[in-house]
Amino acid sequence: MGLVASIRGEKSHQIIRKGSRGPHQPHHRGASGCDPETGDGAGILIQVPHTFFSRECGELGMQLPEPGAYGVAMCFLPVDKHSRLQCEGVLERIAREEGINVLGWRDTPVNGDAIGREARASQPYIEQLFVSRPGGLADEDAFERLLYRVRRRAENEIAASEIEGRRTSTSRPSPAAPSSTRPYAGAADRKFYIELANPLTASALCLVHQRFSTNTFPSWKLAHPYRYIAHNGEINTVRGNVSWMNARQSVFESPAFGRKIDDLYPIVVPDGSDSASLDNAAEFLFLSGRSLPHVMAMLIPEAWSGNPDMDEEKRAFYEYHASLMEPWDGPAAIAFTDGRVIGATLDRNGLRPGRYIVTRTTWWYWPPKPAFWKCRMKTFARRAACSRAACSLSTRCRSASSLTPRSRKTWPAASPTLPGSRTADYARSSARAVARDCVES
Repeated sequence: MGLVASIRGEKSHQIIRKGSRGPHQPHHRGASGCDPETGDGAGILIQVPHTFFSRECGELGMQLPEPGAYGVAMCFLPVDKHSRLQCEGVLERIAREEGINVLGWRDTPVNGDAIGREARASQPYIEQLFVSRPGGLADEDAFERLLYRVRRRAENEIAASEIEGRRTSTSRPSPAAPSSTRPYAGAADRKFYIELANPLTASALCLVHQRFSTNTFPSWKLAHPYRYIAHNGEINTVRGNVSWMNARQSVFESPAFGRKIDDLYPIVVPDGSDSASLDNAAEFLFLSGRSLPHVMAMLIPEAWSGNPDMDEEKRAFYEYHASLMEPWDGPAAIAFTDGRVIGATLDRNGLRPGRYIVTRTTWWYWPPKPAFWKCRMKTFARRAACSRAACSLSTRCRSASSLTPRSRKTWPAASPTLPGSRTADYARSSARAVARDCVES
């Protein structure tokens, strides 16, 4: 798992070329997984390449609006044509019900010979769905929340249907804003996803991952990166974390989603891996109004209790959020991005260490043994970089104003009082305000 980003926010094809080298270099403790030619999956997450999509869709008769006024979903669909058309129909119908105009579909050109036999045998049909933003939506964030609801409704309906091959179907939609992301999962090789080798495909950031399945069977839809994170390690507390997320659903409220919040349930999709479950939680909290560094600080906090070297403002930040969210704990190095900010963090014990280097133009991060980087790398702690300006943000100061939409001085010195203990029944009305605060900014 690693990332490459321009600290000046400059898009280029070179960023993608540098990032796509990563999965070909190190090996996961010498393991080759179920497919020695391909491994258990790999992926690359980049910003939406508007220039490339505009040209390609123009050749198909689709006129794309300006960046931010349309969305694109990367869809893994059944190979069987009848089942595929059924899934496409569900997506299109729900999108139109939500007031979204469907622009059209584009087959994603791939080279099946570039992957191994096992991966090729289970390869889904990969398509991109283009939709335009409704005129009544004021901003890109509202559009992203609408696409999130469309996806969750479609996933739930397809999962409950009798469509053959429904368990292999998934989609990853996002608004095609200049800072939004597009995942190419299953194989990070530019020989497989042909458009990754096109010079018009440009991005200011690149998040890559090579997977070795430890808790789940290898599958295309579980290949990293997910919609917001790439994860190296294990979340040992995942059963408890998912149970608490499910228990809170009955009292979740958010002005960002209003009365339609029920369409998002379950927040954590069943039968996902520990990494997929973490990504589901991060997505929900992020789209509810928090910044992504803020969300990651909630989910994977530092070891703050009993730390005499931590300042009181930062301690108040962690203590406050400890009453809202249990840590997703375990040996973990996690990179994350929302297309605007890209960063990485470690578990509280540092059991999955990493390294980074910052040049005059680029920030690189990779786990230890980066044999393919011909330079010294600094030991990594917690760091984030902004892809929109020439700056880098240290996430060591987790309570800084850049991590939260409010002033850090507003965090209470102690946690809000909960009924009984932290394991109290969250369905009690007296805890409703606390649960509501978990999904509001």
